[in-house]
Amino acid sequence: MAEELLVTRAESRTVGIPGRSLNTVRNHHFVIDEPAYGGGPGEEVTPAEAFLAGISACGVLLVDAFAREAGWPLAGVWATIEGVRLRDDPANLQEVNLRFELAGVSQAQALELVERYKNR
Repeated sequence: MAEELLVTRAESRTVGIPGRSLNTVRNHHFVIDEPAYGGGPGEEVTPAEAFLAGISACGVLLVDAFAREAGWPLAGVWATIEGVRLRDDPANLQEVNLRFELAGVSQAQALELVERYKNR
C-alpha cells in the first residue's frame, strides 16, 4: 500500500529592497526581513524568528489536539521558544529552548501532554 504524501509549499521572492523578501503560503502574503545586524532592514519578522515560531506553533497546536483527544479540559497552552546563535555564526543554532505553560489540566496531565509532543 502506497503512503499518502502531504506537500506543504511556500514561495519567497526578493522585492528590490536589500534584505527583504515577500513570502506566500496559500493565499497569505507576509514580509520577512534579514535582521539589521545582517545588513537587512530588520523591521519585519526575521527568518530565524519565523522558523522558531513555526516550531512553537506546532507545539501548542499538537498539545491542544492531544488534550482534546484525551478529553482533558485544557484551557490554554502557551509556548516560548528561544534559539541561541553565535554572532559570528548566525546560520547555526547552538541551542534551542522550548518552554510550555498549560492551564486547565493537572500537573500530571500537562507533563504527559508535553512528553507526548516531545516523543512525536
